Amino acid sequence: MAKLIKPGSASLRVWQLLLLVAILLIWHVASLDSKVAFFFGQPLEVAQRIWSWFVTTGDIYHHLWITLSETVLAFVIGTVAGLGCGLWLGLSPAASAILDPYIKAANSMPRVILAPIFGMWFGLGIWSKVALAVTLVFFIVFFNVYQGVREVSPTLLDNARMLGARRRQLLRHVYLPSATSWVFSSLHTSVGLAFVGAVVGEYLGSASGVGYLILQAEGTFDVNTVFAGIVVLTAFALLLDYLVGLGEKRLMRWQPRSGETEKL
Repeated sequence: MAKLIKPGSASLRVWQLLLLVAILLIWHVASLDSKVAFFFGQPLEVAQRIWSWFVTTGDIYHHLWITLSETVLAFVIGTVAGLGCGLWLGLSPAASAILDPYIKAANSMPRVILAPIFGMWFGLGIWSKVALAVTLVFFIVFFNVYQGVREVSPTLLDNARMLGARRRQLLRHVYLPSATSWVFSSLHTSVGLAFVGAVVGEYLGSASGVGYLILQAEGTFDVNTVFAGIVVLTAFALLLDYLVGLGEKRLMRWQPRSGETEKL
């Protein structure tokens, strides 16, 4: 069976679909018990909520736009800031040594406790949620870029310098390609964290967003709407992750595919 199931193959998609069908079927059968349905909802009711949101009433679009805007803004800002700071400290040993304890302290801080502070600073609009999500995305990207720069082969750097490469050329042709592979390895995680930051911020104070809808449903013990919101957020998180994967394939064409190095 392992030989038949290969990455990207049709058989793999079939098995994945069958697993999803099995999970939904088990959920449906279990939810026939009213006690189970009270805590876990019913898949048919969840599907009806999602259909109503997107087709019948269209109530979800405004809230979804708010949450996606917060997520994308936080993802872009956190990634750019993490990339810039990671490159700077990776190339500046003195600055890295001075700021090291402060960076570790900031990374160790539970970022959720910053949400009320951001609410006071930026108000209850989207920017307080963006600020919270940026703190989650930034450190993931920063540490990956920092590690990628620090792990550049000294032999490669020496060879480039012997060929007359200057600092700017080293940055463009050596450091950035090395950091890029580390950046994309962190972006898939960062997409989920950007959603987490946006939704948690909406939980703690907002009047719109999918997190707000879920919070309102929890207040009325409407578990089906809660699961509908979770399904919608998960679907769009997977969509953003897919777009990141497309960007990775486009920008990382120079990197050999899995198995090609063994053939060489």
